[in-house]
Amino acid sequence: MKRTAADIRKAIESNWKEYLSRYGNLFSSNHVDGSTPPSVFVGTYGYPKVLVGPMLPPVHGDTMILDSPEKWTGKSLEDIVNYRLSLVRGIKPVKVGDVGQKYIESLQEMSMSEKSTDAEMEFVKNASPTVSIDGDSPIFGPIGEIKSTKFANSSSDKNIQRTFYDKDLLANDAIVELYNRGIEISRIQKCFSIGMFGKNRKLVPTRWSITATDDIVSKALVEKIIEYDKLDTSLVFSYNHLGNFFSVIMFPSRWMFEMQEAWYDEQGNIGFGSDFEDIKGMTHYPETAGAHFASRLAVSEYLAEHKVQAAVMVLREIRPEYAVPVGVWQVREGVRMAMKQKPSVVANFQEGLDLACKKLSIGKKEWLAHSKLYLAKRQKSISDFF
Repeated sequence: MKRTAADIRKAIESNWKEYLSRYGNLFSSNHVDGSTPPSVFVGTYGYPKVLVGPMLPPVHGDTMILDSPEKWTGKSLEDIVNYRLSLVRGIKPVKVGDVGQKYIESLQEMSMSEKSTDAEMEFVKNASPTVSIDGDSPIFGPIGEIKSTKFANSSSDKNIQRTFYDKDLLANDAIVELYNRGIEISRIQKCFSIGMFGKNRKLVPTRWSITATDDIVSKALVEKIIEYDKLDTSLVFSYNHLGNFFSVIMFPSRWMFEMQEAWYDEQGNIGFGSDFEDIKGMTHYPETAGAHFASRLAVSEYLAEHKVQAAVMVLREIRPEYAVPVGVWQVREGVRMAMKQKPSVVANFQEGLDLACKKLSIGKKEWLAHSKLYLAKRQKSISDFF
């Protein structure tokens, strides 16, 4: 029998409670020591005074998998939730402009580390493990107010170190430079969040830094893409993971991009979000929020690698089995994986859309009803006759 979203959440919560019954003493304490992946989190609540701190599991060794979304492809929803829950999050209130204080400097040094770093946190009172999991809230492990922290010395990534000490390098340029040097997006996001880039440095809430990094890098790639020749054929890519089904249709055109997502509510009704941009870029904050920039990054990486430009429509169907939200990273990595699959070659956009929709439960008519890219394509086709 097919499991509902509630069934999946209940199973995850049950497994976590069982784990805590055996190892709860590792978490319910006013002290934790282990190896941070390295990982740091900056909250949004109370901005411009926010809660900042490292995330640390109560185990030593190579823990990088716990906060490395690029390594999570193929993992189950349960695995990823357990990664999140096993990180104890320390919090301390800091003004976003206060990046020169010793506490923040220690987090910046830790964030530059090439590997997992031993650390200790002492809390004002015992941290309490999370045991309630719903379908709306982000997943976090135990949270404790920090009394003191201690980090072991570690070897820093030379590329990150170079941009950190370059006080004249703009934040956007630092982000693009690190990306071009092969640093993972998730690492760049963390360094940006903890105030390591730019001339006027400040803390950036983690949620904002993720979207900003995807936006900045993909914009830089699109600037290159619009100088390339048009793609000479139409292609369809697809990939499914974690209850998210992705179809990507790419066809010869000047650069246009649309990201649509659709989901089922508890009553089985379909909700839609859709955003479109052309060579002029975005003129509003997208309905699909960070998912737009995450998918645009994955698509622009493919086009930049193949040195072509095209119009691209990304369709994301969110099934009920995506029972626990785990972050916008899964959109970026899902579309990245789609672009690594062997594409189907089709005659044109219409044939591509037909093929893409065969892999989805929501029909072509519904997708087109929310598509500005389709309207733009039709207008362009008509104007070609004049």
